[in-house]
Amino acid sequence: MTSTFRAVLSPCIGVCMLDEEGLCMGCHRTPGEIARWLQMDDDERLRLMEHVLPQREAQRTT
Repeated sequence: MTSTFRAVLSPCIGVCMLDEEGLCMGCHRTPGEIARWLQMDDDERLRLMEHVLPQREAQRTT
C-alpha cells in the first residue's frame, strides 16, 4: 500500500504587517487566509502557494 503525504509549510516569513490593501507585507496573504491556514487541506494550500500568492507578489512589484 502506498500513500501520498504532502506537507505544505506556511509561507510566513515573520514580517507580519498589513499593507494598505489588507495583505500581509511578508507572505501576501489576507487575514482570513492566515487565520484559515491550519484548516485548509493540502490542495487549497498548494493553490494559494503556487498561484495566488505569486500573482499578488507580482502585482505588488509592478
